[in-house]
Amino acid sequence: MTSLYTASAVATGDGRNGHVQTFDGTIDAPVRTPKELGGEGGATNPEQLFAAGYAACFHSALRLVAGAMEVDTTDSEVVADVSLLRAGAGFGLAVRLEVAIPAVSRELALEVAERAHQVCPYSNATRGNIEVVLEVA
Repeated sequence: MTSLYTASAVATGDGRNGHVQTFDGTIDAPVRTPKELGGEGGATNPEQLFAAGYAACFHSALRLVAGAMEVDTTDSEVVADVSLLRAGAGFGLAVRLEVAIPAVSRELALEVAERAHQVCPYSNATRGNIEVVLEVA
């Protein structure tokens, strides 16, 4: 494979209660353990950052595939729900991708979403490693 782009970020402080920053300064944010996990909340967390990245990447793949198929993606959207799971002595992740392409039938939207799932780098990176559920409205 040939590298097309590399993003770099650094985490400092106390992990989930620290700070993250991309080397170009685009992201420069505190991270906090969410209240649901016993933390103080009030800032982003790794699961939110992963969800935002996956949603944006999958939506891009969806629009790429739809364009090749000449499918109208007006008002389309992708919601990524990322769950932190207990996995034995450690932890794992699960993802649910909710896809909406309101300008087309559910059947066509499902076909586009399934094809996008084969193209999206996040989907390819997670395939076989974590559960990813694809839902189409």
